[in-house]
Amino acid sequence: MKKTAKQLHEKMVDFKRFAIVLLAAGVFFYLGVIIPTETKTVMDTNIMIIASTLFLIASMLLFVESKKARQKLMEMDEGEEYLMKK
Repeated sequence: MKKTAKQLHEKMVDFKRFAIVLLAAGVFFYLGVIIPTETKTVMDTNIMIIASTLFLIASMLLFVESKKARQKLMEMDEGEEYLMKK
């Protein structure tokens, strides 16, 4: 059971890290949309809007998965020691 708790903790941390990276990338794409430049075409803007939206949605989904893993870890007896390590 300890191995399962450790794996669940690692998944939780990985999901959160990936979510933060995707959130940062989505914000950069969004900034590319709102900062005016003369060389930007309509197609470039649309691609950045779509990319920003997809990255932010993926980030939200990974945050939800991280929270689910944390809830499962809290339900386990061995999981408490991993949650206290913060």
